[in-house]
Amino acid sequence: MTELADKYIAFEGIEGAGKSTVAREVARHLNDSGRDAIFVREPGGTEVGERVREILLGEGEAPAPLAEAALFAASRAQLIHTVVRPALEAGKWVITDRSAYSSLAYQAIGRDLGLEDVRRLNDIAIGGLWPGRVVLLKLTTGDGLARQAVDDRIGGEGTRFHESVADGFDSLAAAEPDRFVVVDASRPISVVVNDVIERLGL
Repeated sequence: MTELADKYIAFEGIEGAGKSTVAREVARHLNDSGRDAIFVREPGGTEVGERVREILLGEGEAPAPLAEAALFAASRAQLIHTVVRPALEAGKWVITDRSAYSSLAYQAIGRDLGLEDVRRLNDIAIGGLWPGRVVLLKLTTGDGLARQAVDDRIGGEGTRFHESVADGFDSLAAAEPDRFVVVDASRPISVVVNDVIERLGL
């Protein structure tokens, strides 16, 4: 783990787990307490990334699994190199809704592309800058899908796919217990946010 990653916190989980809401609240808490923090999302966060996001999640032809993984990595590379790394080098906190760990769960495990291949692809894309801490918001697949505000292309995949992704996140968290913090996301958002802040020591 690099020194830069100490202020780089990712929020992960299945669809509908509340990642965006909780991540934004944590970023707000940091700014309110006098620490400079930015919020970013994946895919997206840059002009290039938002255009890729539309290909990945919008209507139209679905990319093949390997193309999907490569597109996520491309969007991520642009975000890391133009936004995330410069912010961290300037001493800011970076709070992100999803990270390279999403590709490990969704493409490596959910799409069965292979963990090592997808990890290697993303390690190149992000220049080795993985989040220092990852908050995994845990929710049952049924509850998560029922909570979705917008049913995008990947969110609209079948239950079996999302259960595979959920299992993937569990295995990633078990493999890196010093990096992951697993939080029960079934509770009210305010309770989840306070739990995250306390457990991360923020």
